[in-house]
Amino acid sequence: MNTSAPATPGTRRFTWRVVDIVVASVIAVACAVVFLVWNVAYIGPSELLAPLLPGLGGLLTGPWLIAGVIGGLVIRKPGAALYTELLAAVISALVGNQWGALTIVSGLVQGLGAEIILAIFLYKSFRLPVAVLAGAGAGLAAGINDRVLWYAGADALFTTVYIASTTVSGAVIAGLGGWAIVRGLAATGALNRFAAGRAVARRV
Repeated sequence: MNTSAPATPGTRRFTWRVVDIVVASVIAVACAVVFLVWNVAYIGPSELLAPLLPGLGGLLTGPWLIAGVIGGLVIRKPGAALYTELLAAVISALVGNQWGALTIVSGLVQGLGAEIILAIFLYKSFRLPVAVLAGAGAGLAAGINDRVLWYAGADALFTTVYIASTTVSGAVIAGLGGWAIVRGLAATGALNRFAAGRAVARRV
């Protein structure tokens, strides 16, 4: 006799399906490609920002934070933001970049930053303000992590400007940008098996 309790609607809402894992992995791989391109492309803009104000280079962090936000907005289940950001970082590290294995640490921290925001809203709200906050959370986490790992001797001015810049970059590029990307994908019908796609379809 099966004595296990039937899954409640709330439980099913938080249970990952095979399609969730597959799509989250695809998102991570696509974002890893973005990471790999930006690992090189950011150098030019960074050199332009460096003389303006110490720490302003944090404004370039956003593209490295977008995986977690997109994954969280599409999958809408606990762990999605962390999974996509971390997997994208692992791929970037394995393919090869100038930061090596510490890229994985960054992915873990950044994914947690976005994940915490979505958890605060109980994985029930995925509107633009929440997406922006998730991006900002990832950016704040990234700034603090970078300060510890890469800029241990930085002064108060650099620290303040850098962490503020990574937070703003996360909010705008990863948050707003990630939200726009998800809406664009949903409008094509690519996300019809997900709540993100059905929400856009209802508005149309």
